[in-house]
Amino acid sequence: MISENFGADVPRLEWFKSSYSDSSDSNECVEVASASGSVHVRDSKDLSVPPLAFGETAWAGFVSYAAGR
Repeated sequence: MISENFGADVPRLEWFKSSYSDSSDSNECVEVASASGSVHVRDSKDLSVPPLAFGETAWAGFVSYAAGR
């Protein structure tokens, strides 16, 4: 596994929830935010856990795989 350090000095992130998230419990979803050169993912149920950070290429590969392309 390759790990890249994007540093803790990331500007304030704007988090987005998927439109496919369960609207009956708005806290049960994954949130995503983008910053220059990286994509951050967090669990909306536990904001005390630090978000994961991925490079743009790694994130694009994951999304492509998850979409079955």
